[in-house]
Amino acid sequence: MRNTLVLNASYEPLSTVSLQRAVVLVLQDKAVVEHAHPLRRVRAASVDLPLPRVVRLRRYVRVPFRQRAPWSRRGVLVRDGFRCAYCGRRATTVDHVLPRSRGGGDTWLNTVAACAADNHRKADRTPEQAGMVLLATPFEPTPEASLMLALGADQDDLPDWLPLPA
Repeated sequence: MRNTLVLNASYEPLSTVSLQRAVVLVLQDKAVVEHAHPLRRVRAASVDLPLPRVVRLRRYVRVPFRQRAPWSRRGVLVRDGFRCAYCGRRATTVDHVLPRSRGGGDTWLNTVAACAADNHRKADRTPEQAGMVLLATPFEPTPEASLMLALGADQDDLPDWLPLPA
């Protein structure tokens, strides 16, 4: 599970990594803990450090400018909060608003999270043809917002100075 946010030396969000990777970065002195879990710690024979939630790299890493967040099935489910876009129940699949067989692609604006029943009921039709209404309009998250969304429900214990997605 990727639940630790990695910031560049300039406090720009770079990625999310596993807890183990974050601890290794801190122990190798490549990163510092900017925000830690208030109650949990990582302990070993010669190590005692707070459980990192946000780490910042000590050296600046040049990253090519990302204009768009990469599309993924998991990203669509996370963006929609694992809620079906048609009924609001728990979503486990991704549905194409304009089916792929009719020219629809794997894009942020053409995919929504859906429960298996609604995905099967809609089948190879548009929502209008199937008599279904989208509860929310699909949108394309910014690269930074997609990183913050990837942290999921753990956002409650993040510092106030981090930008949270709307």
